[in-house]
Amino acid sequence: MNFLNKILMIATLAFLSLAGVSCSLEEDTSSVSTPDNFFRKYSECQSVVNSCYIPIKSIYNYTYMLATECATDVIWCASGTYDAQLDISPVKPRFGATVWQQCYLGVQRSNFAVAGIERSEALTEEQRNELLCEAKALRAFYYWTLTCFFGDVPFYLDDVSDNEALQRIAVLPRMDADQTRAKLIEDLKDIAPKVTQSRTSDNPGARVGASMAWMLIAKFATWNHEWQEAIDACKELEKIYGSLAEYDLETNVMFRNKNTPESIFEVQHSYVEGGLSYCSNVASICTPTRKTGSVYDGVEIEELGDEATTWQSARPTVYYCQGLVPKMSTDKRNRLNTAWDYNGQVFSSLVNNTRPWMGPKFWCPNMKQTNDSNNYKVFRYADAVLLMAESYCELEDSENAVRYLNMVRNRAGVGDYTFRTFARLQDEIRKERARELFGEFQRKYDLVRWGIWWESINDYNDYTTLLNNAKPCHRYYPIPDTQVVYSKNKLDNDEYAMYGM
Repeated sequence: MNFLNKILMIATLAFLSLAGVSCSLEEDTSSVSTPDNFFRKYSECQSVVNSCYIPIKSIYNYTYMLATECATDVIWCASGTYDAQLDISPVKPRFGATVWQQCYLGVQRSNFAVAGIERSEALTEEQRNELLCEAKALRAFYYWTLTCFFGDVPFYLDDVSDNEALQRIAVLPRMDADQTRAKLIEDLKDIAPKVTQSRTSDNPGARVGASMAWMLIAKFATWNHEWQEAIDACKELEKIYGSLAEYDLETNVMFRNKNTPESIFEVQHSYVEGGLSYCSNVASICTPTRKTGSVYDGVEIEELGDEATTWQSARPTVYYCQGLVPKMSTDKRNRLNTAWDYNGQVFSSLVNNTRPWMGPKFWCPNMKQTNDSNNYKVFRYADAVLLMAESYCELEDSENAVRYLNMVRNRAGVGDYTFRTFARLQDEIRKERARELFGEFQRKYDLVRWGIWWESINDYNDYTTLLNNAKPCHRYYPIPDTQVVYSKNKLDNDEYAMYGM
């Protein structure tokens, strides 16, 4: 949160808006933008909103997958990366330092965009609302990540317009996460109904809009146990997306298939050999081991090419691959989430093994080294459908809870669920989220939200090193010690201090 960073950002945006235009001493340069007058036309307003997406790319990589999926009941990874081992503390925040820095950079940029768009005189009411919805949804997404990752965090919606504001914000303490979420629900509810109600894939460039806003409202509401609020938001998504049965499972869940109709939010990646690229490396920990050519763990897989670099792979837990989705299960997600073989050829290391590889859902065809150019699925409509099932269950409406649960099950080729008790229904919905959203960067968040993360990893995670390091305080990452000092100790890691860290 550096005031100078904002000045540099605006200078960069101004340069980009003038790129390709020659300049000479005789030209009138009075139109060159400054932080005070940048929002003079639609293209300038949109360019600021564009900058709000950039920090997301630094968050969504293989280490974030280790932090959010591999320290859970369904996946583990014997990686040398310390986040996979939960070797984490305030003085060793590991990937927490990146998440903190990039999320607050995103908040800062989003706040600046919102303030500028609100005061701009160059926009029609429709343009203003569309851009505001986009910027506010991105801001809410960064706070969703922060509150899921760290718990209570500093909250502000101010534009850091001067050093006085910067100094005030720098010493903000943790704010109760429920209050943060409640404020963002109201902020999003104010703007979401005012814009085009469309699927994200139908927006130009798959830009986020109303669908993202409604999804985040539902996410925040379930954390806060505001079940009717979550249902109302998901009903708005239902109006936009219609029946889940309309969305082919394989088409919509495979990371390689970009901006598919079911998607509400995807992290955008592209790769052009020898050119500019936006890519990451999740596929490197989700692909069978390659030693030579296009042979992966003893099996020829031509679609993956002969240049991929594979690292220590994440693997499904025994609980997942024997309990939730057994090897012989007819669940259609079985062959997407995990891989026992390829086109009938069993992988060499799995001939006498009970643990499959991560599945083709995550593989990147023709990957060059670690340049995974897949889009990463973050929010899909099936997630919202399951949030509806969960919310109705919590309100003890078994008929609707089962109805929405069965929508997801039936698309996967699984028969209807028969209601017995609410406790069993709640457990089944939680299991269904594990099957449907496997590897989509939020299993740990669900377990923490339900208050069962500590019990779940001890019961089901297979990685001894992680279990030896894990403490209940690891449900959230610590705030980096450097940030605590910067805040003049207004911030704290009291929960970690209880365990001597």
